[in-house]
Amino acid sequence: MLKVMRSTSMRLALGYAALFIASSLLLVGLLWWNTTGYLDRETDAVIAADTRAVGDRLRDFGLAGAIQTLNERVAADADGKAIYLLADPRLRPLAGNVDAWPLKVGPAPGWYEVELVYRDRLHASRLLHVVLPGNFQLLVGRDVQERVAIRNLFLQNLVWAGLAALGLALLGGWLIRRAVQRRIESINRTALAIVQGDLGRRVPAGAGDDEFDQLVHTINRMLDQIQQLIEGVRNVSNAIAHDLRTPLAETRSRLETLLRRPADQETTLDEIAAAIGDIDRLIGIFNALLRLAEIDSGLRRAGFARVDLAALVADAAELYGPAAEAKGIDFVLETGPGLSVDGDPFLLAQAVGNLLDNAVKYTPADGHIRLGLARLADGGAAITVADSGPGMSREETARATERFYRGDRSRPAAEGVGLGLSLVAAIAKLHGGSLRLEDNEPDQAPRGLRAVLALPAPAC
Repeated sequence: MLKVMRSTSMRLALGYAALFIASSLLLVGLLWWNTTGYLDRETDAVIAADTRAVGDRLRDFGLAGAIQTLNERVAADADGKAIYLLADPRLRPLAGNVDAWPLKVGPAPGWYEVELVYRDRLHASRLLHVVLPGNFQLLVGRDVQERVAIRNLFLQNLVWAGLAALGLALLGGWLIRRAVQRRIESINRTALAIVQGDLGRRVPAGAGDDEFDQLVHTINRMLDQIQQLIEGVRNVSNAIAHDLRTPLAETRSRLETLLRRPADQETTLDEIAAAIGDIDRLIGIFNALLRLAEIDSGLRRAGFARVDLAALVADAAELYGPAAEAKGIDFVLETGPGLSVDGDPFLLAQAVGNLLDNAVKYTPADGHIRLGLARLADGGAAITVADSGPGMSREETARATERFYRGDRSRPAAEGVGLGLSLVAAIAKLHGGSLRLEDNEPDQAPRGLRAVLALPAPAC
C-alpha cells in the first residue's frame, strides 16, 4: 500500500481529488453565501417593515393600537414563520405568539439569531429587538429553521461528494498506475536487456499515437543511434588494429633485420628512412582521429567566423594546381566573388583540401579536375570537386564516409588510411551542411566522381 501511495500516478490522482474537493467547497460556499445573503436580506426587510408598522401604531394610537396591530399580524401569518412579542419595560409579555421573553436576547437593541421555543417546538430564529416609546420592548422575527436544514443538507452532500471524489481518485489512481506501470515496465525490461548486452532489443510500441508511443519511438531511435555508434566504434577499433599492425610489423621487421644482420651504411639509412615513414603514417592516423574527435565534440564552433569561400577555394586551387599539372591533369577553377559562410576557416580549407587530394590521387594522367563554387537556391553555397577518375560504385559511395573504409579501387591506387572523406563529412556536419558523392560522368567510362560540399547561408 505504501508503494502504491508513493507512485506518481497515485499522487497525481490524490492531488486532483484534493483540487476537486477544494473547488467544490469554494463553489458550494459561494452558492450558500449568495443564497443565504439573499434570504437574509428578504427576511430582514420583512422584519423591519413589521417593526416600523407596530411602532407607528404605538405612536398614533397608543398601546392598544400597537397590541391590536400585533394580534392582527399574528392572525394573518399564513405560513407560521412570523415571530412577534410586545413586552413592557420589565419584559413581561403584552401581546404576540411567544410566551416569554427569550433569555438569549439581551437588553441591548439589535439583531439576534437564537433558538427559540414557540408553538411547542425549538426553532432557529432571526430576531430584531427594538425599544419603542414608553420603553416598551418589541421583538419581531422569522423562523429560519428551513435555512438551517438546507445548510445541513448542503454540508452533508458536500461530505458525501468529497468521499466519493476521494474514492474515485483512489480508484483512478490505481488504474492509471497500473496502465503507466505496464508501459514503463516494458521500457525497464528493454533497458535491462540492453545493459546485459542485447543491443538489438527495442521497446515494443503500442497501436496508438499517445505520449507513451511517441516516447517509445524516440527511445527506439535513440537506441538505433547508440547501436550504430557502438558498432562504428567496434569497426573503427578493428580498422585501427588492422591499419596499425601493418606499419608496426614492417618497422619491427626492418629493425630486427638490421639488428641481426648489420648492413652497410647506405642500406641502414634506407631502412631507417622507411621506418620513419611507417612512424609518420602512424602519427597521421592518430592526428586524423584526434581531429575527428575534436570535430565530433563541437568545440570548434567557438571559433566560427565569416569565411570568404571564393578566397578559400582560390587558395586551395593554388596549392593543389601544381600537383595536378605535374601529373598531366587539366585543373579548372570556376568561382565567383560574394559567397561566404559562418564557419571555421581552417577546417573548411582542410575539407576542400581533402577532396582535391583524393581527386589528384585517383585521377589518371590526361584527366581533368574541376573545382567549382556556386550559390544554392536557399542562399547557401556549394563547393564542387569533380574528376575523371575511376569513380565509386553505389555500395562504395554509401560507405565512403565511414572511418577507415577504403574501397577496392583505392587500395592499389595510392596509400591512405580511409579517414579523408570521414573528416570532410564531419566538418560538413559541424557546419550544418552535408557531403554528397555521385558520378561525375555517369554515361562514360570511367564515370569519375563529383563531391559536393553544401554549406548553409550565413546568419544575418
